[in-house]
Amino acid sequence: MRHDPATPPPDILDALRRMGLLTGDAPPRGEALTGGVSSDIWRVDLPDRPVCVKRALAKLRVAADWQAPVDRNLYEARWMRRANAAVPGAAPALLGQDTASGALAMQFLSPADHPLWKDQLHAGHADPTFATAVADRLVRIHAATAADPTVAAEFPTDAIFHAIRLEPYLLATARAHPDLAPRLEALVAATQANKRALVHGDVSPKNILAGPGGPVFLDAECAWWGDPAFDLAFCLNHLLLKCLWTPPARAGFLACFDAMAQAYRAGITWESPAALETRVAHLLPGLFLARVDGKSPVEYITTDADKDRVRRVARALLIAPPTRLDTIRQAWTRELAT
Repeated sequence: MRHDPATPPPDILDALRRMGLLTGDAPPRGEALTGGVSSDIWRVDLPDRPVCVKRALAKLRVAADWQAPVDRNLYEARWMRRANAAVPGAAPALLGQDTASGALAMQFLSPADHPLWKDQLHAGHADPTFATAVADRLVRIHAATAADPTVAAEFPTDAIFHAIRLEPYLLATARAHPDLAPRLEALVAATQANKRALVHGDVSPKNILAGPGGPVFLDAECAWWGDPAFDLAFCLNHLLLKCLWTPPARAGFLACFDAMAQAYRAGITWESPAALETRVAHLLPGLFLARVDGKSPVEYITTDADKDRVRRVARALLIAPPTRLDTIRQAWTRELAT
């Protein structure tokens, strides 16, 4: 039977029925949403409101063979609850969850008033004030959960985090650069050892909406009780990489990098800010290199010349690890000036 592309698949509708969000036999209309590699995502127009439904995929949509546990949406839902408890509005409202299918339903936020931060950055709109707001919300979530270590029991996700973050980024990159393998493997070990707060795991501009009430974080499938340095490093990495995507806005991207780093550091309450910054500064070059030579390269760095720019800076910083984020910024600024 041919499937109407404007009607959600039967298994999505069945999941909504099990969640108690859909009644009756008439199938609602909807639209498949794009942008994700790890889930099927649909906007479904229920009689009373539109909702967003996500269903985890076992094999991610990337060129490499990248498998991931489908029960990760269970922990995404838990992250959303914890994030909204710490900072109301930091995530869409969770409406339901279906463990049988690995699907969850959440509030649908219209792109008309919740544009994607990635799209804004691509257009050259680099606003340090918004970057500050992202850092402020992120550090408040980390601080609130670090202060409540009982959260750890809700996120026994070491294996998931390893499968969809540490292995495809750092360990896959180690295989591509065998001379750097000891350093990259040490980064994995250090990240696994620093269990301090609730980590989102995919704090990227593609997962942040610029809402009227402030940033809204999406796609916490990698949620993990672990090292909050990973979240900050992951997002700062994207601000550096965007300099190759929209070169006229480089100064703005670097200003956003500075604003985010400073705002986050100002909110650290659970450990020494200097210690956390050192871990971020160690991680960031590994993640930088991973976005050209790991399992999930960014789609907008396509030329060998640009890939080599990333490699030169990342390799040098992995060989001589910095302790301050401004050292990384300066190294990248020098490379861009050549």
